[in-house]
Amino acid sequence: MALEEVIIILLEGDGLTDSLRGLSSTEVKSIVEWREFYFRSYTFVGKLVGRYYNNQGNATKYLKGAEAKAARGAQLLEKQKAEEAKQPGCNSRWSQDEGGEVWCDTGFPRLVQRPLEIALTGKMSKRCACFLEDQLDQQGLEVYEGCDYLAQTCRV
Repeated sequence: MALEEVIIILLEGDGLTDSLRGLSSTEVKSIVEWREFYFRSYTFVGKLVGRYYNNQGNATKYLKGAEAKAARGAQLLEKQKAEEAKQPGCNSRWSQDEGGEVWCDTGFPRLVQRPLEIALTGKMSKRCACFLEDQLDQQGLEVYEGCDYLAQTCRV
């Protein structure tokens, strides 16, 4: 199919947009990864003229900006991964009958703020990590509710 034959789709209605404004860099990264998946998996037939491609089929500044934001998201994810690797995560299991449990083979389970989470998604979140006894005085560590201070296993 020639570029001229590409059908332009107009989105109408509440909440429908082709804008990525307001999405975090990791959310944009996910969208770019979906685009790459479709490029690999399906036969290319043309480009949709609009915000991201011009009439000649060239990338617009919006597409280049989205790709740059996705690259920043990838960098932030790698940095967060490296930070989290410094402190091992907890083991965990859950069943409908027994509920959840976290434990550490070495150390004590604590909830800790993900340091880059705000930059990645705009939302705060915590993860379970294992800390040695001499690390438990670090600021920001949270004992699981109902769990003893030096318990290696906690019900959640």
